[in-house]
Amino acid sequence: MAHVISFITSRFDVAAEKPNPINPIAGQSVLLWLKAELLRADYQVTEPDTEDWGWYMDVRDADGGYLVGASADAEAPSAPLEWTVQVHKHRSMTDKRLGRNKMAADDRLSALIERLVRADDTMQQVSVAREA
Repeated sequence: MAHVISFITSRFDVAAEKPNPINPIAGQSVLLWLKAELLRADYQVTEPDTEDWGWYMDVRDADGGYLVGASADAEAPSAPLEWTVQVHKHRSMTDKRLGRNKMAADDRLSALIERLVRADDTMQQVSVAREA
């Protein structure tokens, strides 16, 4: 199950981001903000990197590992932009076959990211989806 958090904001400057060499999709600025917040909460976090759908970073804590991705249309002509943050829990093939280690609806990392987004008054129209 993946958790997807969407919001609209003009807080992040996509023009200041390192260009995504795969696709012109923004996301680095959101992940750098999240990285700083997650480090304060004792998570281990890698540097953001590019993917064809946007940007991602790996996050670890005592509960396991996650992929956290972020994206927005960097070529959108206007601000504020709509941003999407995805949270995926890493699971082994054995976990998947046996139905173990699933991402719970109340996952701690996903809940923290949602609280951070909702606490920032520059982020509007926040919505959360928990995909199976």
